[in-house]
Amino acid sequence: MKRSPYVLIPAALLALSACASKPSDTVTLDQDKTQSCAPLVLQKGQTLILTLPSNPTTGFRWTLSEDASPQLRNLGPEVYTNPEEEGLIGAEGTSTWRFRAAEVGRAHLKLAYQRPWETAEPASQSVDCALEVR
Repeated sequence: MKRSPYVLIPAALLALSACASKPSDTVTLDQDKTQSCAPLVLQKGQTLILTLPSNPTTGFRWTLSEDASPQLRNLGPEVYTNPEEEGLIGAEGTSTWRFRAAEVGRAHLKLAYQRPWETAEPASQSVDCALEVR
């Protein structure tokens, strides 16, 4: 039985489209100490989750130096998570920041780790993330 190529072409296209990968809805970055992100490409609507080591008991905290707006929209305040082991007072935890890729374009997301009352001092750590939203 001979099949028409007009029937096989749509079937082949359907099979290929099933193999195509869709970008993840969430991009997660875990940064250690002073870091710079390689240029990061996000699709409009994706969520960027940035997790940074943090220890607010020392007075240090992460602050936004450049918020990458309007390309990124901050989805709320940072969330600090304590270490899982209880009873470790003063132990390092993590600060998590969430952003949504809102507008097409290029920007820089910059964060500084410093004591809020020592703004004249250089940050002890920083993150500089070049990004592009497509």
